[in-house]
Amino acid sequence: MIRETEGYVMQLQNFSVNDGDGVRTTVFLAGCPLDCIWCCNPEQKTCFDAAHKMTLAQVEERIAGYALFFRRCGGGVTFSGGEATAQQGFLRAMTERFYDKGYDLTLETCGFFEFDQVRDILEKMNRIFIDVKQMDAGLHEIFTGVGNARILDNLTRMQEELSVPIVVRIPLIVGVNAEAEHIETLCRFLSQNAPRAALEFLPYHRFGEDKYRELGMETPDARYRTALEEIRRQGLCVPGKGVCAAGAEELSSEANMEIPDDAVLENCRRIAADHGILVVSYR
Repeated sequence: MIRETEGYVMQLQNFSVNDGDGVRTTVFLAGCPLDCIWCCNPEQKTCFDAAHKMTLAQVEERIAGYALFFRRCGGGVTFSGGEATAQQGFLRAMTERFYDKGYDLTLETCGFFEFDQVRDILEKMNRIFIDVKQMDAGLHEIFTGVGNARILDNLTRMQEELSVPIVVRIPLIVGVNAEAEHIETLCRFLSQNAPRAALEFLPYHRFGEDKYRELGMETPDARYRTALEEIRRQGLCVPGKGVCAAGAEELSSEANMEIPDDAVLENCRRIAADHGILVVSYR
């Protein structure tokens, strides 16, 4: 198994309370195999430089001062990104070191990895958050750059082969995945393939949009409109718009992704409850 004693870290965020139980330190690793059009951390693509390189010893030193908080409040270390498994060797080295120290460990992942290559890492986690962004394979590829088959297979294998608690997270976006039919499809899949997993809805936000402008990158809404054109070209249904490809020309040229309101969130929670799925919130 590959172990690397240095890697690229976007940020070490102390006193994090949204990425697992208790007060935590979240290690945001650079790099991701997905290219989600709504990504709130686009800078992860630019962090492979000397300014963001850290050794295992440096990360350990930064975290050690918070061990007392971890023990007192049930907190620990969360590995996030980008996509933490994209730096598999460095993630493995950190996981083994902090596991030996008795830290509570959580992984936030997009699920796009080779399961057998990271099984040893997954087995040492106390909790795994895995994203499911779209159940339709074609739409998933348009919105994220990759299909969803590997992600769904990895979720199923985690349920079947690991004893680690799993929380499925869906970034809830009107115009992408928030419509009732899609949530029904997701919940049916979870009921059949990951019945012990909890579900967390993460409402879409626009906090990262300024980063795109600062980096000279195309904004998420501009990329969304391009995605709608590709959806129309491929003859797929436009999610959440009430029309299919044949009527896509009726869409406004300023069509944007939208933040779900309370009614949408409540309906999603109701659908999950109807399927016997536990809905949780770490926000």
